[in-house]
Amino acid sequence: MEFDEPSYDDLKEQVAALELVTAQLRAALQAGDARIAELEARLSDLEERLGRNPRNSSMPPSQEGLAKPPAGNRQQRRAQERRQGKQPGAEGKHLAQVTDPDEVLVHAPPACPDCGADMADAEVVDDEVRQVFDYPKIRPYVTEHHLLRLRCRCGCEVKAEAPREATAPACYGYGVRALACYLAVHQHLPYDRMAQLFSDVLGIEVSVGALAAMVAEAGGMLGLFSDTVRDLLRDAPAVHFDETGGRVAGSLHWVHVACSSLYTLIECHKKRGTVAMDEMGVIEKMRGIAVHDGWKPYRSYDVAHQLCNAHHLRELERVGVVWDQGWANEMIDLLVAAKEAVEQARMAGRVQLDASALHSIRVRYGMLVAKGWAANPAPEVGKRHGVHKKAANLLVRLDTQRADVLRFATDFRASWDNNQAERDVRMVKLQQKISGSWRTLAGARAYCAIRSYISTMRKHDVDVLGGLRHMFEGHAWLPVGT
Repeated sequence: MEFDEPSYDDLKEQVAALELVTAQLRAALQAGDARIAELEARLSDLEERLGRNPRNSSMPPSQEGLAKPPAGNRQQRRAQERRQGKQPGAEGKHLAQVTDPDEVLVHAPPACPDCGADMADAEVVDDEVRQVFDYPKIRPYVTEHHLLRLRCRCGCEVKAEAPREATAPACYGYGVRALACYLAVHQHLPYDRMAQLFSDVLGIEVSVGALAAMVAEAGGMLGLFSDTVRDLLRDAPAVHFDETGGRVAGSLHWVHVACSSLYTLIECHKKRGTVAMDEMGVIEKMRGIAVHDGWKPYRSYDVAHQLCNAHHLRELERVGVVWDQGWANEMIDLLVAAKEAVEQARMAGRVQLDASALHSIRVRYGMLVAKGWAANPAPEVGKRHGVHKKAANLLVRLDTQRADVLRFATDFRASWDNNQAERDVRMVKLQQKISGSWRTLAGARAYCAIRSYISTMRKHDVDVLGGLRHMFEGHAWLPVGT
């Protein structure tokens, strides 16, 4: 059987068809590769999310639930062969006797157990002292004020002015109001339970509405205190900043904190960024170092910055564990070692690190950043960074802002982390968990003002209840700059 040879035109047509099929297959392969890369990125992101915990992310410890591993401190104690409890040489604490007890009771045996004789006139050979600490019986202390109306010889009648606290025929005194603010704001007691406490423990019937009115009244008395703290923070060598969300009147608001080791200023605002920061009036007018977590709006202000290295450690641990990149673990060791070097220098009375030690930190830091970029090369133009996008984002910050990462080592006014702000704002999150939200913005701002007042007093070892009482008396405690 004979076959006709294909003509040139037939061959050309077949080649064109094959080239078309080849082009279609290549396009399909490229689309498949892109889809695989996209799915790998999504899978990596999901695995990274599942692997998040408070030690490698900004997740709060309360969200870890029952999956939380054994406490690290216990493991460290075992590793260091330290027994639990008080360590040798540590200062002990115990309930010590006082020299001026409120009441002294003498107990003597009534009769001799051997012969049965009465021992009323027996010789005292020893006196063992034991003291019992208890609270006295609590009852309302009611002060009655008589406002006399007198008639002058000229016939004019004059009535005495009522004391500041006697605002009605029957009203609550400064102590009750101060305790209400303390329990509501510092101890986070809901108003209904607070009313029960006043009734059950103090014997005073106070309505929920009256308690809420006391807290609102206190919030309006702290304008001068807030202005004073604002001025002191502007002159502080370093100020810590943070913000956290909170629901007010059913919508998301933001609680902002500016603080130092001596002062706390907390405010609530509808906005999270520079609008709220400008109204707070600290960061744009401060002279010291702004310590924060690196959120972009803080960069809008022309001040010296210190980035929180506790945040960096969590992100580095995620990179080192999830993606097994050794440079991240080495960077953790470097940042911790630099922190220890600064602490040792401070303890030795120095105000800066040795030039050689600082140079070594900087050189090592640069080498580790370079190793990080080698492990996370930039993607091709027009393509996604792939599964290591978060590592690359961290590297951008560590590389381009290295002076702000290491400022604590070059300027001892800066802190290694931003824990001060996180501690001062943490109780706001606890309040939100208890109550769920604030009903009004005025109520949220009253809470924040009182919280600022109590926090600052505690930092100065001031009697909190006494300070709250003075506030209701009309002369709130004010901190003095140091």
